[in-house]
Amino acid sequence: MVAKRALRGTEPLGYVAPAGPPPRCPLCGRPLEPGASVDEHHLMPRSQGGRAKSLVHRICHRKIHATFSERELATHYASWEALRAHPEIAAFVRWVANKPPTFYDNSRRPARRR
Repeated sequence: MVAKRALRGTEPLGYVAPAGPPPRCPLCGRPLEPGASVDEHHLMPRSQGGRAKSLVHRICHRKIHATFSERELATHYASWEALRAHPEIAAFVRWVANKPPTFYDNSRRPARRR
């Protein structure tokens, strides 16, 4: 996983950035800028049979996994609407809304993994 993150900021030779506005994070709605601030998230965890991935901000991805277990994600929060409706995620989205797209605060650790 570390190797993939290190490679995200580099573009292959001949790469042309797509025209138009940058894609937006499905959780917070802020623009996604290529680089280390973007992660891939499986709405349905891979351990529960999920395959589809979405690009999200790294800080949004960490918040999702710090708040919910994989079982909770699979059973109750397998859609972006359900995630945004949760009170803790809604408060996080309001807080992160005025941060720049590349913002990442690595001082917060998931409570379940302490």
